[in-house]
Amino acid sequence: MWKPTERIKFHPSHGRVPSRDEAQAARLFSPITLGPLSLVHRTWVPAMVPWRSNEDGEVTENVIAWYARFAQGKPGAIVIEATGIRDVPSGPLLRIGDDRYIPGLKRLTQAVHDASDGHTKLLIQIIDFLRIRRRPEPEVFFRRHLELTPKLLQRAGLQGKAEPEARQALLDLGPQGWQTVLAPRDWQALQYGAREHVNDVHLPHIRDLPKELPSLFSHAALRAREANFDGVELHYAHAYTMASFLSATNQRSDGYGGSREARVRLPLEVFAAVRQAVGQDYAVGCRFLAEECIESGSTLEDAASYALAFAKAGMDFLSTSRGGKFDDAKQPGIGQAAYPYTGRSGYECMPQYLSDAQGPFGRNRAATRHIRLALREAGLSTPVVCTGGVHNFEMAESMLAGGDCDVVGTARQSLADPDWALKTWLGRGQEVHLCEFTNYCEGLDQKHKQVTCQLWDRQALDEPGLRMSDDGRRRLVAPAWTKAPR
Repeated sequence: MWKPTERIKFHPSHGRVPSRDEAQAARLFSPITLGPLSLVHRTWVPAMVPWRSNEDGEVTENVIAWYARFAQGKPGAIVIEATGIRDVPSGPLLRIGDDRYIPGLKRLTQAVHDASDGHTKLLIQIIDFLRIRRRPEPEVFFRRHLELTPKLLQRAGLQGKAEPEARQALLDLGPQGWQTVLAPRDWQALQYGAREHVNDVHLPHIRDLPKELPSLFSHAALRAREANFDGVELHYAHAYTMASFLSATNQRSDGYGGSREARVRLPLEVFAAVRQAVGQDYAVGCRFLAEECIESGSTLEDAASYALAFAKAGMDFLSTSRGGKFDDAKQPGIGQAAYPYTGRSGYECMPQYLSDAQGPFGRNRAATRHIRLALREAGLSTPVVCTGGVHNFEMAESMLAGGDCDVVGTARQSLADPDWALKTWLGRGQEVHLCEFTNYCEGLDQKHKQVTCQLWDRQALDEPGLRMSDDGRRRLVAPAWTKAPR
């Protein structure tokens, strides 16, 4: 993973721990409405992919146990992981691209509502992503995948050669020769693995994305409503399809790229289709990037403009993130796929405890405050969710008091201690296990291993009925809070 030049060690702190009365009178534990959806308080567990599904994208018992454990801590809301809207193989990631997934998703919503005693609202994040291949062995690439175009053969001086002979000659050129004769896109495919872009309008399925995606998203949202989710979050962030349309790197010439207004067109059309499908009485919002944090990427002013467009269109909430792009991802090993959290933009999304002077805590606050202020100055009251390195009550409360946001999201801190909000609300914040921001969890995610936290995944391994990771070494959910109130 990319690391900043400065290596300053930061330590999380409990900060000022409120008494029970102080906590329960605080902004953090005050109610809020997101359109038609009411939260009992403003703690929010953002979407995290835990790799608990199966190859068919189904809700497994491990998926249910994972989210039920978060629900026992009674946050205001939990957002289920990025869930695919297409009915296509995508590894052990949840899917919602067909009606057959509805019964399993219903079991999930019921389990979360039961585990939180009806306290926690449950949303699902729905996502589309374009194809990406693993970095190939050079021999496989040149013998099977590389298209022998006339321009390529001319650059290599291989015009008129039979295909097997030309492929062998190209392979024999070696790395220096490959970089000379290959087109930039082919060189990237060899070095990083082939990846589709929204700019690839020469491919019919990419050209037709604006025709297909509104229907795919709206059908997925309708299934979410039928499965008893309390709302949906449209995934417009990070390295995926909708974020790529919003990106300044989107230079499509079909009315869906180039200018800021054209780039936001499809995200608005997707939302309109979803709203028409689920109705006005169902919560729909999106997660998008406050900043892309890549060269020639979208800026904070772009994000503020998008936020205004989303709010005016009627979204019920806006949740900000930052970075997490393929554009600056580190080169993967042969046989591995590029991971969008390994470059500088990935660091901005998930900074570590060894950081620059800005530190890992609250890197998204100022940008989110700018976006929220733009909304308020336009007379728009759409609630804004901010995440990023939040790990204690004092920080969360100051974000609300300072106008940074209206709801506070805690991903890694909730993973470290699913009961952190409940403990704080009860005046027992000193008992919270603080995330150490080593990104142990992110390392597991990068390897597509079941995500756990090093603070608890080797504890009480003799617990009866314990669910263990596939490697048999780690528990899959945090131990129960043994001092929880009776």
